[in-house]
Amino acid sequence: MEPISFARGVPAPDCLPVGELADCARAVLERDGATALSYGPATGYAPLRKWIAERHGVAAGRVLLTNGSLQGFLLLAQLLAPRGRVLVEAPTYDRPLKILAKLGAEVVPIPQDDDGLDIDALEEELAQGPLSFLYTIPTFQNPSGRTMSPERRERLARLARERKLLVLEDDPYGLVRFEGDALPTVFELARTESVVYSSSFSKTVAPGLRVGYLILPVELTAELEAAAAGTYITPVLLGQATVYEFLSRGSFEPNLERVRGLLRERRDAMLEALERDLPDASWIEPEGGYFVWLDLPDGVRTAELRPEGVTFVPGSDFFAGAGGESSVRLAFSYVSPDEIGEGVARLVSAVRSGLVARAG
Repeated sequence: MEPISFARGVPAPDCLPVGELADCARAVLERDGATALSYGPATGYAPLRKWIAERHGVAAGRVLLTNGSLQGFLLLAQLLAPRGRVLVEAPTYDRPLKILAKLGAEVVPIPQDDDGLDIDALEEELAQGPLSFLYTIPTFQNPSGRTMSPERRERLARLARERKLLVLEDDPYGLVRFEGDALPTVFELARTESVVYSSSFSKTVAPGLRVGYLILPVELTAELEAAAAGTYITPVLLGQATVYEFLSRGSFEPNLERVRGLLRERRDAMLEALERDLPDASWIEPEGGYFVWLDLPDGVRTAELRPEGVTFVPGSDFFAGAGGESSVRLAFSYVSPDEIGEGVARLVSAVRSGLVARAG
């Protein structure tokens, strides 16, 4: 039995524009190889920084390119976590939780519902005293697939402005939308340097290039640049220059549309399989991104499952504390639609076995 993985949120091979990226890298090396293959500024490849700055309407000096957006989170957390509590969504992306745990940070989970982060609960927590920052993934959240409602985005942006709440908005999936209207980011709504914006080209171009970025408040740029220089001297300039060449050729939007179609097909296959084979469970239907959050039927606990030939991430991995014991995150981004159907069938078999064992 060939294993089927719903565990990793990575793009399928057919999502990657391998041939064009190879041509872009070749062009970069022939034209600007001495720059792309040498040490350079810790802030990253200047033309790409300028492109990102213009896209987001900020000065290029506020853009810090990193080796993937998770490294940007690490640099920021190392600087800020010692200054106070870190607020996170419950559930949230597990890798930042691991980073915060290693840093010994005080992590406070804020609940979500179908409209995203509970802003009332956030305001109650703000009243408890100083904190360092709030980490949020408002659009097609990892792991839940939820999208924060327009009204809550406005409220969060207002809190950032009026309460000087530092918000780290992580937005790697926002452009990977299959349907519905795009929503303004919290960064756009806040119109203040109290919101740090984080994204990458991992989900829209290719993760192996390792190109992420932060848009920072002016007051944090020098400290983060120094931290980056002290960590790796120079980021992956060849990857950044290759991305810039790809953008300059006008390839970004056509590729993004192609990727959306491929991932939409996979999302639909997963929803159809769940509806057909596990209708007594409940799940969130994401309008984009990589993930479906599944709540198992009748309180079956993930730890009780003995799946064969299919892997996934238990929901409890995404909580700072208790939570998610009867949930799983299913990534539909990597496997084919046919494999998704078979993988869901294998998962359902494990769930049914768990229900029988519980009844017995």
